[in-house]
Amino acid sequence: MHPEHIISTIFLIFTGAAVLATVALYARQTLLVAYIAIGLILGQSGFNLIADAGFLQQISDIGIMFLLFLLGLNLNPNKLIHLLKSSTILVVASSLLFAGFGYLIAISFGFSSTESLVIAASSIFSSTIIGLKLLPTTVLHHRHTGEIIISILLLQDLIAIGLLMFLHTQGQVNANDPSAQQHLLTLLISFPTIILVAYLSEKYILQRLFLRFDSILEYVFLLAIAWCLGLAELATLMGLSHEIGAFIAGVAIASGPISKFIAESLKPLRDFFLIIFFFTIGASFDISQLGDILIPGIILAVFALALKPIIFKKLLQLSGEDTAVATEVGFRVGQLSEFSILLGALALQVGVISQSASQLIQLATLLTFIVSSYLIVFRYPTPIATSDHLRRD
Repeated sequence: MHPEHIISTIFLIFTGAAVLATVALYARQTLLVAYIAIGLILGQSGFNLIADAGFLQQISDIGIMFLLFLLGLNLNPNKLIHLLKSSTILVVASSLLFAGFGYLIAISFGFSSTESLVIAASSIFSSTIIGLKLLPTTVLHHRHTGEIIISILLLQDLIAIGLLMFLHTQGQVNANDPSAQQHLLTLLISFPTIILVAYLSEKYILQRLFLRFDSILEYVFLLAIAWCLGLAELATLMGLSHEIGAFIAGVAIASGPISKFIAESLKPLRDFFLIIFFFTIGASFDISQLGDILIPGIILAVFALALKPIIFKKLLQLSGEDTAVATEVGFRVGQLSEFSILLGALALQVGVISQSASQLIQLATLLTFIVSSYLIVFRYPTPIATSDHLRRD
C-alpha cells in the first residue's frame, strides 16, 4: 500500500469511528458497535473507500496479539487455580448447554456439521468487553458479583484460546502438508517447549530486569512489548501462531509485581489496533448475503439474549448464589463475544467454514452487543447509565 493511502485510510477509520462513537455514547451503546458500523459504511458493502483490506487485516492481527497478551497478564497462575476450583462446573455446564442450542439452530438452517460445530462453539462465549466495561469499578474489584463475572469470563476465554489453537492447527494440517501426523507431533512438542522457554526467560532474565529498572517506566513498557512480540514470533517459528505466543508471554509474567502496570500501560496500544480489527470485521461484511443469514442470525441472537441470562441464573442458584446476584450476573454475561467473531474469522481463514457461516456469527454477535448493552444500562449500575441513581464509576 502506498504511504499516502495508509495515511488516508487511517484518517478515514479513526475520524469516522470518532464520529460514530460519539453517536454511540449518546445512544448508550458500546464503542464496538461504532467501530463495526464505520467498517460497514466505508467497506465493500458501503462506499468501498478502503484501498487494501488485506493490509488492514494484518495490522488488526496485532491488536488480537495484544488482547491475548493482556488476557494472559490477568491470569496469575495462583488465581487461575482458585478460579478453576470455584467456577469450572458452572462454566463447563453452561458451555455445553449453549453449544448444544447453537448447534441445533445452525443445523436446522442447513449449515454443514462442521459449520454447525463452529457456530455452536461461538455461542459459548460472553463478551469480556461488555461484561467488564459496564461494571462499576467498586463492583469489579470489591464485590462478589464482580468476582463471579471475572471468573466466568476468564474461564470462557481459556476455552476460546484452546479452540483458536485447535483451529490454527487444523489450518496448518490442511495446507497441503503431506506428513500431517508429523506436523501434529511437532506442534505437540512445540507447545510445552515454548512454555518452558517462557518460564525460564521470565525467571532468570525478565524478572531481574523488571526489578532492576522498575523506576524507568518507559523501559518497562518497551521491554514488555519486546517480550510479547518476541515470544509471538518464536511461536510462529515453532509452528504455532502469533496469538498463542502472545498469550503465553502474558501468563509468564502475570505473577510479577510489575504486571498491573504493564497491563494498564498497554491498553491504549491494544485499543488502537483493536479499533482497526473491528473496523475490518465491518468492512469485510457482505451485505448482499444478509438475506441468507438474517433469519438464523436473529434467532441465534435471540437465543443468546433470552436463554443465557436464564441458564446462568439457574446454575448460579444451584451453586448456592443469591437470586439477585445470580440474575444480575446472568444479564451482564448474556450476549455473544468478540471471541465469537474472532473464532468465526479464523475458521473462515483456515477454510473450515463458509463466508455465510462466518457472517452469521458476526451478525448474531453484533445484535447481542446492541440489545445486551441496553438491557444492562437501563437495569443495573454502569458508568454510562442514563439515570443518576444507576450511574456508577
